[in-house]
Amino acid sequence: MKKYFFLFVFALSFLSSCTSDETTTYYLIRHAEKDRTDKTNRNPNLNEKGLERAKKWATYFEKVHLDAVYSTNYNRTQQTAKPTANSKSLEIISYNPRKMYDSIFKVNTEGKTVLVVGHSNTTPVFANKILGEKKYEWMKDDDNASLFIVTIKGDEIISKVEKIE
Repeated sequence: MKKYFFLFVFALSFLSSCTSDETTTYYLIRHAEKDRTDKTNRNPNLNEKGLERAKKWATYFEKVHLDAVYSTNYNRTQQTAKPTANSKSLEIISYNPRKMYDSIFKVNTEGKTVLVVGHSNTTPVFANKILGEKKYEWMKDDDNASLFIVTIKGDEIISKVEKIE
């Protein structure tokens, strides 16, 4: 009898694990305000306002469990991601914006809650790739406060944009 009970419990737990819908949540932001004093500098650092905003992002994410923090490999995105990653004791994982939301990224982030730091032209495109449709346009050049949230549960994908000032 014990054998059958064990078998029943094992089968039930196996079947429930196969049918459970994991939730994957992506928080996508653009880097904070950058130093614009040298127009020829293609990899500027954050300015003072940007450094403050990066700290505000860390405060915003204090109560959000994050499994990973991704950033493009630019000073301004890495500096935006750093306070949040540090507060969560996470390493920043660099990603190539030309290969965003590819099969490797999908597998590595499935069932997780992830912060992705990008740019005005990559952040909405990244959200669109996850959604499988062109819902969002490029961000305005002075928009450093938009937060795109995309949640996947089973076959359902929902998204929204919030302003975090």
